[in-house]
Amino acid sequence: MPMSVDTLRQHLEEAFPDAEIAIEDLAGDGDHYRARVVSTAFVGVSRVRQHQMVYAALKGQMGGDLHALALETSAPSGEA
Repeated sequence: MPMSVDTLRQHLEEAFPDAEIAIEDLAGDGDHYRARVVSTAFVGVSRVRQHQMVYAALKGQMGGDLHALALETSAPSGEA
């Protein structure tokens, strides 16, 4: 069963409560999303580790309920 935008947003907000989050459903099927996550949790953290943190927030649903996620992560401007 595909993951809804609301469920995806809920997972991200739980893991990154201060985050600015933008989600786009790329295919209209609830299975392919683009997410932009800007959070202070990413300050001083490599891009690879930032993405790992997002995947961890999805609690093992990446590759299952969520087939594809194009990620853009960063710390807020001026806090990198």
